[in-house]
Amino acid sequence: MTIMTESLTLYFDGACYFCAAEMRRLGRWDRQGNLKFIDIAEEGFDPVPLGKDPAALNRELHGWTSSGECLVGIDSMIAAYTLVNRGWMVAALRVRTLRPVFRVLYRKFADNRRRISSMLGLKPVATCSSGTCSVNRNPFFK
Repeated sequence: MTIMTESLTLYFDGACYFCAAEMRRLGRWDRQGNLKFIDIAEEGFDPVPLGKDPAALNRELHGWTSSGECLVGIDSMIAAYTLVNRGWMVAALRVRTLRPVFRVLYRKFADNRRRISSMLGLKPVATCSSGTCSVNRNPFFK
């Protein structure tokens, strides 16, 4: 499988701290500005222009290439890592005979991503200023 694209917009669950941390890491590696990140958990996010069911967007990572192709799950991960010159980190996902196994593993992770985030100790960050405190649900994209 080869995914060639000049840019990619990733639609991720910002309420999943593991997911948000991974998007932040990809953003740091994106020296050429090829990636754009959209938090589907942000208030006011509208999935209608994408033509996708909100539940489907929430079920797994989605990405749209510069040519308008929709990539889902491990395909979007392959494209994102490739665009930031880290394709070697997801090389196993490209092996045709292993792809069905990785798809199942990805789905299991995606179904439990918030619980896994919590188990890893990834939690909201409280910020206080002038005697007022608030919880920043997504500390990775200020």
